[in-house]
Amino acid sequence: MIMRRLVATGMAGGLLATLACGLLPASAAADEPAAQPAPKVELVLDVSGSMRAKDIDGQSRMSAAKQAFDDVLDSTPPEVNLGIRTLGADYPGNDRKTGCKDTRQLYPVGPLNRTEAKTAVATLAPTGWTPIGPALLAAAADLKAGGDGTARMVLITDGQDTCNANPCDVARDIAAQGIHLVIDTLGLIPDSTTRNQLSCIAEATGGTYTTVQHRAQLTTKVKQLVNRSTAPVITPVATDGAANCADAPVLKAGLYSDRETFSENRWYRVDVRPGQELRASVSISDDRAVNAGYGVLLRGVTLHGREIVRDDEGGTGRTDAVSAGIRYPKPKADSDTPAETVCLQVGNSFSAPASVKTIPGLPVELSIDLVHSPDQPSDVAFYGLGRGWWLLGLLAVTGAVAGLLTGWAARWRMNSGRTS
Repeated sequence: MIMRRLVATGMAGGLLATLACGLLPASAAADEPAAQPAPKVELVLDVSGSMRAKDIDGQSRMSAAKQAFDDVLDSTPPEVNLGIRTLGADYPGNDRKTGCKDTRQLYPVGPLNRTEAKTAVATLAPTGWTPIGPALLAAAADLKAGGDGTARMVLITDGQDTCNANPCDVARDIAAQGIHLVIDTLGLIPDSTTRNQLSCIAEATGGTYTTVQHRAQLTTKVKQLVNRSTAPVITPVATDGAANCADAPVLKAGLYSDRETFSENRWYRVDVRPGQELRASVSISDDRAVNAGYGVLLRGVTLHGREIVRDDEGGTGRTDAVSAGIRYPKPKADSDTPAETVCLQVGNSFSAPASVKTIPGLPVELSIDLVHSPDQPSDVAFYGLGRGWWLLGLLAVTGAVAGLLTGWAARWRMNSGRTS
């Protein structure tokens, strides 16, 4: 709801800006809001020795990656600031300490010079180790320093980290920084261990994982991810929920992000004026291995602790996130009637094996919307009921009547049998 509304607002604003440029004087057009910062993308390419393997359409993985990069660079939208970072491209030796530092920025994040970028990629040859964790940290720094635009990283590799590090933990640490960096991962002919590791990296930051077996598939997927960076994005506002309602932050309509440890409850407050309806939803992502059988709770209570509305949803481990949502309308009243403070409780019942790290906490995304409440009390939503309540009531009455009739009929047959 919120994202659709904000995107629609942005589209309408763009149309008005276009009309203003053509119809208003230059001085009026100059007052238009400044353009949004350019989106940023960094491609992180594995150039380790295993990229010599010739199993992608009869050519080496490195050759397939180079050709894919050429096609991607040709089609990169002009408004995208693009950079390229390598891992395992320079050190061919056997010293692990040195090999695990082998990552460098091949092309800086910024306006794209296609010729220079292609020339830099053409010089690459499969060389060394696979320091994925250090490369992720370095790429995150590249993107953080590259301006205020939205940030996306695309990791392309054929193997797991060889530096005794868990890159999934690195991805969680990056996500916990609140820089809203999305990491997408692509695995070239991966084994199950590599696939699990890359999936975990992507899930930790809200990205996607894709298995790649053909050059055309690699080209198409990287193009899609680069183009996706230009789509309208609503960046959640980082907030810190409290342990109780009295200390909770007051939220307005918008999208918010937080972190919540296993089996924790966090509180937030929203002021709902007469004539408004509060619509809230929360999603908690299981970005690491968790035990099956968990749930998410979202409920609204008054300042005095009386529950107003609640929703709780359970999960079995087959989804990456669990969501719950509530609606709470306030009828119209006199203009001097004060707003009601609703305390929102977000809780979870996640648990994990002892080997799983619990810090940072699980990613929480909280959506708050305040819309006009129903105009007529006859609207069933006014009472917090779904639109199908009347059908449920009719079915219940029908079932009760049918049950009574069946019972009477059975009793009549039994009595008739005894009489005969």
